[in-house]
Amino acid sequence: MTDNQSAKRDSTPTRSISHRDSRSDKKRKSVELGGDRTLGCRYELKYHITESTAAAIARYVGHYLEMDRYSKLQRKGDYPIVSLYLDSADLQLCRESLRGLKNRFKLRIRSYTDEPEYPRFFEIKRRLNTVIMKSRARVMDKDVPALLAGLPLPPQEFKADVDTINQFQLYIDSIQARPAVLVRYMRQAYEGDSSNRVRVTFDRELAYKITRRPEVRLGGSGWQRNPFTRTGVVLEIKFTGHFPAWLSDMVKYFNLRQRSISKFASSIEDSCMLGFCAPQVESVEYG
Repeated sequence: MTDNQSAKRDSTPTRSISHRDSRSDKKRKSVELGGDRTLGCRYELKYHITESTAAAIARYVGHYLEMDRYSKLQRKGDYPIVSLYLDSADLQLCRESLRGLKNRFKLRIRSYTDEPEYPRFFEIKRRLNTVIMKSRARVMDKDVPALLAGLPLPPQEFKADVDTINQFQLYIDSIQARPAVLVRYMRQAYEGDSSNRVRVTFDRELAYKITRRPEVRLGGSGWQRNPFTRTGVVLEIKFTGHFPAWLSDMVKYFNLRQRSISKFASSIEDSCMLGFCAPQVESVEYG
């Protein structure tokens, strides 16, 4: 997608995510940016809901879970997330996600700010049938391009998860992956601290930008609104053990219908429908 095309198609909400991120910098400096602290091995359920339903569910969830520490720091209770997803030239990972393959993986680099002194996170997200497994390694922003080029991680001032980084690079080599799309959104999150870890999140203002740059950035032009949050909110329920009775009651009361929702794949598919990526991916009905 060219810069001119990006500017013409830019339909990002006027409320700037990057500006909101800057306003809360002082609060965030007191907490190491880590975002989603859950759950290395978990189950995930996803739903597409209206804003009014999201508000009612948030009130319900608040009786059982507290806002996570990052939501608590924000005046409006939500914080920004941006992920750079990698894929092969023929969009192998996107196709596998759209087809609903039971065993698949995603490669992404996640950040919560554009400030260069804060870390980025290399993440491998695997699906093994119904189980989600996530590996995560912290790196500094300046090291991202070199790592994506296959170079080793330079000496760091913190303990680095070199094994995860090496595995990430092996996955890159296996499919010749490269930067494919940036995906950003605002997240409101609730979580519990019991042995059965439960996390409930509401994602809004979901947007994407096709890119080939090894950069993880919230800001800039050329963002397109993802179809899922054009018409509602993405609700995710994550848990490590059993599905709690109160959550089961909530699903029944609000008549929630589980859906296959991939922020990554839906963004790529939407971009292809707009003619901004090649090769085209086959259209798959979500349901």
